[in-house]
Amino acid sequence: MNLFGNMHPVVQALLATCFTWGVTSLGAAAVFLSRQPSRKTLDGMLGFAGGVMIAASYWSLLAPAIELSQGQALPSWLPPAIGFLLGGLFLRGLDLLLPHLHRDLPRSRAEGIKTHWPRSTLFVLAVTLHNIPEGLAVGVAFGAAGAGLESTGLAAAIALALGIGLQNFPEGVAVSMPLRRDGLSRRKSFWYGQLSGFVEVVAGVIGAAAVLHARPILPYALAFAAGAMIFVVIEEVVPETQQGDFGDFATLCAMLGFVAMMTLDVGLG
Repeated sequence: MNLFGNMHPVVQALLATCFTWGVTSLGAAAVFLSRQPSRKTLDGMLGFAGGVMIAASYWSLLAPAIELSQGQALPSWLPPAIGFLLGGLFLRGLDLLLPHLHRDLPRSRAEGIKTHWPRSTLFVLAVTLHNIPEGLAVGVAFGAAGAGLESTGLAAAIALALGIGLQNFPEGVAVSMPLRRDGLSRRKSFWYGQLSGFVEVVAGVIGAAAVLHARPILPYALAFAAGAMIFVVIEEVVPETQQGDFGDFATLCAMLGFVAMMTLDVGLG
């Protein structure tokens, strides 16, 4: 722990997001099991992931952003509000531009710029879009901890990384299994499943570096990551869990994920 604490915040963000990527890969490896999870299990896992993201958005990102904004020239609610809305607008812009297809939807329902890319590629891009704010959140948290601010300590950043990692396992499963059902081999399904999580490493390093080099943007950056995650949950995660016959089960799993992340953040942060 002391060795990790003495590392540069960008290196900490790199290692933390490599951990979250590794957990995604572990989940994607479930495709090699002989028995595939049911639709109920996948919906429950995705609901759990959504609950973790909602809790992380407040306890690990928005609450510190509000606290850091107090005593400044602007009202304490304004920087977090601006950052939060910009995060949602950023994801909406990517949503309009990046070709992608959500789980279990026909090829004709693909979003973004029209392409002739395979359905599997579009599905992986949808999950990749989902993972950008998660990596960004972890990176910003470690950058904030490196800035030496009391409200955003190293323990809180570690708690966030653990929470994101916790929900990345079901995400990895939820990527590789549908690809397998679409006819891809187990090896390719695993490859694309783990690859969808690599964007977290890139986003995490960028987030940590940006915060360290421009400390005044910290409240905006924390809220930006929160807004991006909430956009993903409302626009993608929740609708996907409600399409089948297990919406109530997925909702209960989302509440469980929320409590798990809240416990991690309050207990460690």
